[in-house]
Amino acid sequence: VLEPVLPAPAEEQNGTDGAKAPKVNCEERNATGIDRFTLQILNVSQDLMEFLNPNSSDCTLVLFYTPWCRFSASLAPHFNSLPRAFPTLRFLALDASQHSSLSTRFGTVAVPNILLFQGAKPMARFNHTDRTLDTLKDFIFNQTGIEAKSDVSVTEEDWEGPLPSVLTKGIDWLLLFSVLFLAGFVMYATIRTDSIRWLIPGQEHEHQE
Repeated sequence: VLEPVLPAPAEEQNGTDGAKAPKVNCEERNATGIDRFTLQILNVSQDLMEFLNPNSSDCTLVLFYTPWCRFSASLAPHFNSLPRAFPTLRFLALDASQHSSLSTRFGTVAVPNILLFQGAKPMARFNHTDRTLDTLKDFIFNQTGIEAKSDVSVTEEDWEGPLPSVLTKGIDWLLLFSVLFLAGFVMYATIRTDSIRWLIPGQEHEHQE
C-alpha cells in the first residue's frame, strides 16, 4: 500500500519566500557537541523505519538511490554536503535495489528520489529535475522554514563520499526479472491462443481451405 506523499507545490519550488508559512513544523535536534555532520547510508540489513521515530516531530530527508544510476551519482556530492548546511536535521540514504519493499511502499519507482519525513510519515517529495545544493536548500527551506548555513558549499570531500559519486557496474535484477516475466507471459499467451483456436469447431477446416 502506497502511503500518501504530498508533492512540493510548484510555486514553492523556485526560490525562497520567507513570507510563506512552512508546510512542516520540524522539531530541530540539538546539535551541540556534534563535531562532524554527515550523511548516514543504510545497509541491506537495516530497516529505514528503525531510524524514524513515529512519536517524534523531528524531520529526516531520505534519499533513495542506486549506485549504477548516473543521476544518483551526479546528485551525490550535493546531498553529501546537506548535513553541514542543516545540522539540526537528519539525512539518510539507502540503495533502492536493496530495499525494494520500501521503494514500493513509498512509491519511489524512479531514482534518485528524495522524501522529507516528519517522524515516520512522508510529508513532501523533491520534484526538481535540477538536483543541486541550492535547489535542495530551497526545498528544505520552503517545506520547513529552516534556513541553511550560508557558508556551506560542495567540497572535494563531498565528491568522495559517503554517498558514491562514481558509477559502479551492476545489474538491475528487478528490471531483468520483469522483462523476462513479460516475455514469458507473451510467449505463453501466444501458444495458448493457437491451441484454443485448433479446438474451436470449424477453425481447422477454415484453415485447410
